[in-house]
Amino acid sequence: MPKAKKSGISTLVIKRLPRYYRFIGELIKQGVVRSSSGELAAKMSLTASQIRQDLNCFGGFGQQGYGYNLIELRTEIGKILGIDKGYKTVLFGAGNLGKAIASHMNFGEYGCDLVGIFDSDLRKENEKVADLSVMSIDKMEDFFAQVHPQVAILCIPKASAQELADKLVSLGIKAFWNFSHYDLKMSHSDIIVENVHLGDSIMTLAYGLTNLNAHSDDESSDDA
Repeated sequence: MPKAKKSGISTLVIKRLPRYYRFIGELIKQGVVRSSSGELAAKMSLTASQIRQDLNCFGGFGQQGYGYNLIELRTEIGKILGIDKGYKTVLFGAGNLGKAIASHMNFGEYGCDLVGIFDSDLRKENEKVADLSVMSIDKMEDFFAQVHPQVAILCIPKASAQELADKLVSLGIKAFWNFSHYDLKMSHSDIIVENVHLGDSIMTLAYGLTNLNAHSDDESSDDA
């Protein structure tokens, strides 16, 4: 079994691992048993060299002339990602976004177990979301003392994000999936933060479309 290297691995490599995991899963569902790095590269719009380099960061997989056993490879990537850990996860903010994430994300497939949902609006207390009863944020400390979650999802206004995050760290939270439109600034080096800005993604899309249209306009001018 390959041994994962614990340090010195590029963030870009780490961010590609979920894509490998997802894409290989799709191939397995199609009945593909084995694949070379070249075949994977052609399907994923990467280079064979890039795939080999990425996987070699974790000790290497596959055999020359044989390729990768996809079930074994996906299992090992899943272990590297921690998908088998089932980290206890709590969500803050039972508004539209929070409810959508809680209801439509299959957390078990991604290494997490959603165990609690909190909201500061007392009118939402005991409301059912994803088979969980929304709790008042006033009950947070007692809940944490009993359950000991490690991951927090923030779907709250940005004005409240940093103060709540600091409090959650003191209660034992080690990682944040943050949708608050505020980039958390954690003073603790061992706290993991994934700031998610959906607007950034659609602006990137708009940029691409703008430049595509500009390119088309330039070609039209050249033809005139």
